[in-house]
Amino acid sequence: MPARKRRLSISRLGIYLLLLLAAFNFTHILKYLYPMPYSEPVIKYSSRAGIDPFLLVAIMKVESNFDPDAVSPKGARGLMQIMPETGQWIAGQINLQPYHSDLLFDPETNICLGAWYIANLENEFKENRIIILAAYNGGRGNVRRWLNEGVITWEVKDIDSIPFPETKNFIRKVLWNYKVYKWLYSDIINNNNKSNPARATSKSNLTKA
Repeated sequence: MPARKRRLSISRLGIYLLLLLAAFNFTHILKYLYPMPYSEPVIKYSSRAGIDPFLLVAIMKVESNFDPDAVSPKGARGLMQIMPETGQWIAGQINLQPYHSDLLFDPETNICLGAWYIANLENEFKENRIIILAAYNGGRGNVRRWLNEGVITWEVKDIDSIPFPETKNFIRKVLWNYKVYKWLYSDIINNNNKSNPARATSKSNLTKA
């Protein structure tokens, strides 16, 4: 076999081996791109709040990419990008004392508050995921106004009907990440549920204990 053909054959074989290796390690590669840090507090507080843990993780991924020290241009802090005034209000609702805004940089506290807030939005907005995400990012006051003015409806399926471009982009990203995380990490949640079958507490009665 001529040297040139031999080199081409070796090159093709190398490509085939790489493709085969990639196929076998596809899940590992995806988990590298979509990690799930803070899984213990995520499971703990999503269970207590009665919310989907994958929704919590997807929001966290989009909001901060799991950076506990993240600060937005508007001042939102931590993993779930909670505004200081919102954090203060939630802390009062769940009787978290003592509380100060720097606690939003503490991962467990931030996840605790974020889980409660998602549950609170679910209670108000009838567990309509698109509307809940619109309220989380665009503000519940704005969402109430859009609903009252008919800008969006309870049957909203078209994300493009939401006025804020940033919020539309946020919702699309969260929904995509939700699907990915649910596919990748269902085994972790299922195994935890089997070993800890205790029921979630009321969505209005979450405490950081």
